[in-house]
Amino acid sequence: MSELIEARVPDLGSDSGIPVIELLVQPGDRIKKDQGLLTLESDKATMEVPSPVEGEVVEVLVKLGDALSQGDRVAIIRVAEVIAEQTAVQAPAAPVDIAEPVSPSPAPATVLAPAPSALPTPVMKSPTHALDNAELVPGKVPYASPAVRVFARELGVDLNQVTGSERGGRITKEDVQRFVKSALSGGAATAATGTGGLVLIPWPQVDFSKFGPVVSEPLSRIKKLSGANLARNWAMIPHVTQFDEADITEMEAFRKKLGDEHKDVVKITPLVFLIKASVAALKKFPAFNASLDGESLVLKQYFHIGIAVDTPDGLVVPVIRDADRKGLLELSHELAAISAKARDKKLTGNDMQGGCFTISSLGGIGGTAFTPIINAPEVAILGVSKAQTKPVWNGKEFTPKLMLPLSLSYDHRVIDGAAAARFTTYMAQVLADLRRLLV
Repeated sequence: MSELIEARVPDLGSDSGIPVIELLVQPGDRIKKDQGLLTLESDKATMEVPSPVEGEVVEVLVKLGDALSQGDRVAIIRVAEVIAEQTAVQAPAAPVDIAEPVSPSPAPATVLAPAPSALPTPVMKSPTHALDNAELVPGKVPYASPAVRVFARELGVDLNQVTGSERGGRITKEDVQRFVKSALSGGAATAATGTGGLVLIPWPQVDFSKFGPVVSEPLSRIKKLSGANLARNWAMIPHVTQFDEADITEMEAFRKKLGDEHKDVVKITPLVFLIKASVAALKKFPAFNASLDGESLVLKQYFHIGIAVDTPDGLVVPVIRDADRKGLLELSHELAAISAKARDKKLTGNDMQGGCFTISSLGGIGGTAFTPIINAPEVAILGVSKAQTKPVWNGKEFTPKLMLPLSLSYDHRVIDGAAAARFTTYMAQVLADLRRLLV
């Protein structure tokens, strides 16, 4: 006589519909109690469904990709004690009809009606079911751990496009990193969304009115355009931000003096000094005055500086051309004119093209530092926050200095950290002593 039991999915908490990602046994395997029969994987965790008894696997009732919940049947197992008894009496072989005796009871282990059975040759354990990438969860769930799934979601990577390097095509964190590097260099297949293989999950749909009163306002055309550009740039460019401070005590004194002399003609702001310092730094470090073109770096011989301008309808970036050929007064006139043009919505496409390097200044508002997003196809952008008077040690004593926070975001494919630190250090030196502009 043989005693068959059903192995069922144990308590999964609140989870249900969890896919099978690996079969650990097959019919004929001898197994021990609590040995894993198959592996389930949700977004939260990976778990094995254990065998409730020691015995022999008669039938596996699920296949790869099946979605299981608590109480679902996964396998039929012949109990070990019955197998041993049959061995002693040399019971005659007969086929086992599984369909008739199996009970739909929700209990984790259900005793089935006895039936005669053939005695297989005892073995300790068969090898794990061989897997390959094509067979594994076809069209449903990529073969990866929850930690790798979270990592991929953070980077916006569609795991269906990643090839796993471990057994059975299992995807590792290193596989995701290689895919991202390939996508950033143009090696990955471009998705339909145009993000170079980085496919984002759908945006959450929420009825906010369920939680309280709301008012819906359409985005301005500028915000729609700039938002799409910013999202693309942030997703496609590996941003790193270098923070620094510049002593602008003497520069500010000179600016005020110059401003008093020309107050009836034009307003001189700190931004024109930042434009001149940026040009000097771009000349000294040409890689910052460049753009990526496939596998080539285009080094520009001109110096057009973009200025981020805040308007009621959103952010725009007009360009001041040939900033290296213009003095502080001419730059002040042009800056005032183009800023007014931006606020009056009179900028043309030509006014916002050809930039080499962008400056985004929040100094008139406040803040201590931020991470500006690079304005592609440029490779760097300078963020400026509000200057503050701080005590600075001069070797003998603390003296009050007006310190300007600098935030330089750069494309790490083109610029490394050491170069960025040298760039901001040099800019700080120029701003601290404007005589360096004459060198």
